[in-house]
Amino acid sequence: MKIVIPGGTGQVGTILNRELTAAGHEVVVLTRRPERDREVGWDGETAGPWAAEIDGSDVVINLAGRSVSCRYTAANLKAMMDSRVRSTEVVGEAIVAAARPPRVWLQMSTATVYAHRFDAPNDEATGTIGGDESGVPGYWGYSVEIARNWECAQEQAVTPHTRKVALRSAMVMSPDRGGVLDVLSWLARFGLGGPVAGGSQYVSWIHDHDFVRAVEFLIDREDLAGPVNLAAPAPLPQRAFMRALRSAWGVPVGLPATRWMAEIGAFALRSDTELLLKSRRVVPGRLLEAGFVFIHPEWPEAADDLVQRVRIRPRSTASEVRGSAVGRAPRVAPLSRSPQRRA
Repeated sequence: MKIVIPGGTGQVGTILNRELTAAGHEVVVLTRRPERDREVGWDGETAGPWAAEIDGSDVVINLAGRSVSCRYTAANLKAMMDSRVRSTEVVGEAIVAAARPPRVWLQMSTATVYAHRFDAPNDEATGTIGGDESGVPGYWGYSVEIARNWECAQEQAVTPHTRKVALRSAMVMSPDRGGVLDVLSWLARFGLGGPVAGGSQYVSWIHDHDFVRAVEFLIDREDLAGPVNLAAPAPLPQRAFMRALRSAWGVPVGLPATRWMAEIGAFALRSDTELLLKSRRVVPGRLLEAGFVFIHPEWPEAADDLVQRVRIRPRSTASEVRGSAVGRAPRVAPLSRSPQRRA
């Protein structure tokens, strides 16, 4: 198959590009800074010659949008909104104009669309969309609005010959440098990976092997459209999540952090406390109902696997270090593949 990945130079795009290419597919990445083979320039805002890559392709997986790994200032939040919505609109315009449109369009979304809650999990059918919670910072509602507008931009594109799926993804855990696991592992290894603000907030996650397998599953399943949660079926409180990660690294103790300490840490990391404090209790209802079987459903075992892979990954080259500095995950050896299991 020919698979086009707009915005495919970040962590998730690198994982997909690596795995789908290894599986024998032709993968084309649309990026603002094309540097490698099969990378094509685009600006994420306007039509251009890049649209020819979509015309005649089999699958489009749109990952474009400003990274959430930043301080949530008004300017950055606006950039997140504008980049996600406009890039989705322009991808939709290219699909609509295509003489031979792709058969499926997978559009990145986020599990952040769901409400901050502790009492029950959020699946696609019964989950509560966020934005109206009490006792949380007001800008958390804007994050939900970004997610809703992001999905709406895909919904509004009239693509009768192209099936559309919105990927409400949890944090993708991989051994790649510069990813979320890299940051959390650094905290754990230096004894800082304890509970944050009590640690009762839920963490939703997905192992990179299962993320790729779920994408392949959704490409193949013609009966699945609309929002789909990409998250492991066992979210867990942050204190238990970090305890398992510390155990995988052989670190017995992690210092706890209060809310104000988390604010200082997030500021130092140029990130935001919403990523640490919002309770994302998300489960993959539609994937499970469709018969998808997770290889890594539980976090302790997944953490052990990921840490083992971090330990054996090759050392950084100068180009990889530069790539991580600008938000591009480095290239590593292909992952071992597991057969897709179906019901």
